[in-house]
Amino acid sequence: MEMNAKRIVLFASGSGSNAECIIRHFSKHPMVEVVCVLTNRLDAPVLERCNRLNMSAFYFNRHAFFHSDAVLRQLDGLSPDLIVLAGFLWKIPEMIIHRFSGKIINIHPALLPKYGGKGMYGNHVHEAVKQSGDPETGITIHFVDAFYDQGAIIEQIKTDVTPGESVAAIAERVHALEYDHFPRVIEKVLFGEK
Repeated sequence: MEMNAKRIVLFASGSGSNAECIIRHFSKHPMVEVVCVLTNRLDAPVLERCNRLNMSAFYFNRHAFFHSDAVLRQLDGLSPDLIVLAGFLWKIPEMIIHRFSGKIINIHPALLPKYGGKGMYGNHVHEAVKQSGDPETGITIHFVDAFYDQGAIIEQIKTDVTPGESVAAIAERVHALEYDHFPRVIEKVLFGEK
């Protein structure tokens, strides 16, 4: 790895499929290194993925995240150029947002500002899209600020929704967009490309 390689820290709460996609994408990149995955769930399958991929991972509890500077200190020690939320469900504390201003990004499985906010994640989002009858959905990659899903949008990628389509089918297509585009947009943000 190059001395000046860009460093990424991932936050994940669930299965970690996006985290694995990102780790694999950058594993052979000479100028980018995923240095650690942080999770708020001891039973998160992302930890098994990290073991399989020989990726460092750490668990933290609610107190460490919201009521102390333990996670902030860990991040300071990791010196990330970018913090990437890859299926992470907790709101980021303001002290972390302040310290890493403009260096935290998230992916949301809908076209924000639609279907964002607290509790809008995973199949909750896809169900809302289906119920609304919207003709399209997609993904939004955005910067993280102090409010759920309200940070500046970096990029949106759309896909059509067919009338009568199942929630599972919508979710599958949105996941495919995530895997195809999230690593590319991360790289774009890291290197300041337009």
